[in-house]
Amino acid sequence: MTQDDVDELVRGRIRAIRSARGWSLDQVAGRSGLSASTLSRIETGHRRIGLDQLTAIARALGASLDELVAPGSDEDVVIKPHRDEDRGVTTWVVQEESGPHGMTVAKIRLTRPAPRGPVDALRAHPGRDWFTVLSGTAELALGPRIVTVRTGQAASFSTMVPHAFGAVGGAAEILAIFDRPGEQTHLTE
Repeated sequence: MTQDDVDELVRGRIRAIRSARGWSLDQVAGRSGLSASTLSRIETGHRRIGLDQLTAIARALGASLDELVAPGSDEDVVIKPHRDEDRGVTTWVVQEESGPHGMTVAKIRLTRPAPRGPVDALRAHPGRDWFTVLSGTAELALGPRIVTVRTGQAASFSTMVPHAFGAVGGAAEILAIFDRPGEQTHLTE
C-alpha cells in the first residue's frame, strides 16, 4: 500500500465517520481545534494529514487511530466457518471483543441433538449466555431439563447451570452472544 493509498483510506474513513454521526465540518472543527477549512481540505485530499491533526480528528470523532489507519483487506470482510464434525457444530465468529469482559457474537449451525446423560457431563462456567434461533429448532440442555427453542425465539440463562446446545429434527442455526468464559467454553472446546 502506497502513501497515497493510505492517505485516501484515512480521508475516506474520516468523512464516513463524520457523515455517519451526522456531524458537519464545523461540528468536528469545534471538537478537534482545527478549522472547518482545514478539515475540508484534508477530506478532499487538498492537504496532507499531520500526525497531530490525525490524533485531534480521531479524538473529535470518538475513533481510535487504528480505526482510521488500519489497512482494509478481505480478511476483515469474509468470515470463515470453523467446523467441528465430531460435535456437529459449525461456527462463524461475527464479532469478538478482546479483554476479560469482552463479548463474542457467533452464528452457530447445530446438526446434532444436545448431549444426553449425567448432568456432570455438561459444562458450567461463570457468566450468562444468550442465543436466538434463526432457523430450525434448537434444544438447550439445562441441568436435567431440555428446553426447546424455536425459530424466532431466544433463550438467556446463567451458565453456572450445566448446559449444552443441540438441534431437534434437523439442522438449527442460532445467533449467540457469549461472555469471555462462554466463548472459551463453547467456541474453543
